[in-house]
Amino acid sequence: MACLKLGSKPDAFHRQGLAWFCPTGLPSDVTVEAGEMSFHLHKFPLLSKSILLEKLIAEQCKEEEEGCFIKLPDIPGDSKSFELVAKFCYGVKLELTASNVVSLRCAAEFLQMTEEVAEGNLISQTETFINQVVLLSWKDSLKALQTCEDLLPYAEDLNIVKQCIESLAVKACKDPNLFGWPMMEHGSMQSPGGSVLWNGISTGARTRICSSDWWYEDVSSLSFPTYKRVIAAMESRGIKQEVIAGSLTCYAKRYIHGLNKRQNTSNATLDTAPSEEKQRNLLEEIDRLLPFQKGVTSTKFLCNLLRFALILKASSTCVSNLESRIGMQLSDAALEDLLMPTFSYSMETLYDVDCIQRILEHFLAMDQEIGGASPDLVDDEQLIGSLSLTPITTVAKLIDGFLAEVASDVNLKLPKFQSLAAAVPEYARPLDDGLYRAIDIYLKAHPWISESEREQLCRLMDCQKLSLEACTHAAQNERLPLRVIVQVLFFEQLQLRTSIAGCFLVSDNLDGGSRALRSGHVGPTEGGGWAISMKDNQILKVGMNHMRMRVSELEKECSTIRQEIERLGQGRSGWTVDPKKFGFKLKLLMCSAKEDSVNGHQRSKSEKIERLHAKLPRHKRSTSISIEK
Repeated sequence: MACLKLGSKPDAFHRQGLAWFCPTGLPSDVTVEAGEMSFHLHKFPLLSKSILLEKLIAEQCKEEEEGCFIKLPDIPGDSKSFELVAKFCYGVKLELTASNVVSLRCAAEFLQMTEEVAEGNLISQTETFINQVVLLSWKDSLKALQTCEDLLPYAEDLNIVKQCIESLAVKACKDPNLFGWPMMEHGSMQSPGGSVLWNGISTGARTRICSSDWWYEDVSSLSFPTYKRVIAAMESRGIKQEVIAGSLTCYAKRYIHGLNKRQNTSNATLDTAPSEEKQRNLLEEIDRLLPFQKGVTSTKFLCNLLRFALILKASSTCVSNLESRIGMQLSDAALEDLLMPTFSYSMETLYDVDCIQRILEHFLAMDQEIGGASPDLVDDEQLIGSLSLTPITTVAKLIDGFLAEVASDVNLKLPKFQSLAAAVPEYARPLDDGLYRAIDIYLKAHPWISESEREQLCRLMDCQKLSLEACTHAAQNERLPLRVIVQVLFFEQLQLRTSIAGCFLVSDNLDGGSRALRSGHVGPTEGGGWAISMKDNQILKVGMNHMRMRVSELEKECSTIRQEIERLGQGRSGWTVDPKKFGFKLKLLMCSAKEDSVNGHQRSKSEKIERLHAKLPRHKRSTSISIEK
């Protein structure tokens, strides 16, 4: 920290309790009371420097002949600043620094220590030091601005606050290496230990690489009103919105207790945690200052800010703004960011599902405004490829993960679960595996819901969009309704048939290529790929064999299920066979097309059929199953 030395006399002041004395061989003839301290001084040194003290001494001497007693209750800086003023008047050595120059400048102005009284008076000395030393340094400007907060409105009237703020804003918008820090050097200018070299000699200074966030911690030490003015000055100079958002994030983590997870207990004791009301007001102010622009603020920070806004019961405007900000960049969020506990008195659910649904609605509205993907523009085959990496597909996967997390909550009502799941557009999910997992968890955690509610819940997913692994799991899932299990079996068989047909087509092409290779009709550059083609052909054949076995098993199971349904339909009058009850076209030929090629004997009934027997009686009044031939 830079300093300026004033005066030449040795310090003769000494303190006794709450009194200061300056022994010069002459008895004290004036007593000045400033703050809690009293100063026993002499008239002449004070008269020669201050117009105000000259007037006060003249007035007091007329009224009191024996002694002169002066009170200065309003002097800026109280007794500490007047102590330095008294030393200056006596010519005692003292140092001007960024920590005391503002209080001395304000006290000098208050005491009218101008050039009219004495040349090189305190006003001119402090003014010169501020302009030529303090304002040229980042650290000194920041320290001076911090001291201004205790000297208002004097420092404001003298324009010191504005000067310090402008100095900080200018430096924050430019290269930090130009303001008193060692610049990054390379080659021979840097020692092996990393210190800066001057003429081959180590200076001991370490090189420092500064990024745009180098000033965040420094300005966060300011009070929020002063901090806001610094941020406003930086914005007026065109600083990037990302930098402003980063500074606000740093400030919030420092003063909103618990927002910074890395903050340890020792830091919390050093910085006294403000009251809940002050934290709520600070959070609302930070929300107003944050740039309302996508991507400039971390999604994780916005979610944490929203979580604390709910805890501190911030205004509805603040909560709505944060939800809108998160909705704009929901595709960048992680699942843990959305798990916001419910802080209402009712405590219906563990996590706030309504809040997440509002955030999703903001995202969908924004996606529609910017012209997001529409299912009317692409067919089914193009849809999966084009949406695999789009933001809305990422959000759909995120919401499915959130549904799976909250599905185990026994207090989560079915309409609320359905509403959030249905809010995601159907075209946003290339696969419904995540939604199926969430539905399965919900059914497991809510075994008391009726069969009609189970079927209503399962309508949220499309069995045609389940992967083979999900189909295999669903076909053996006892919690699913019978209708869904049959649909899953059908589409699993359909997928396997399609895959086998594709494998046959590839196999025929590879066989033709291998025959061409064996016959010698191969181009000069194609001979090297013969071994690779043969290897791929073998791998495909092995895969086809496995698929054939799986299809055979599914055909047998489907045939057995059909026979059981027909037998039960003939034996029970409550069952009807209506070929148009299924939502898809299921034909007997799909289940029996290859029955003649299968071994003549029937396998014993599998565990799946036993579970089917257990389920069928429960459906005799509510379910009507039919098979279209």
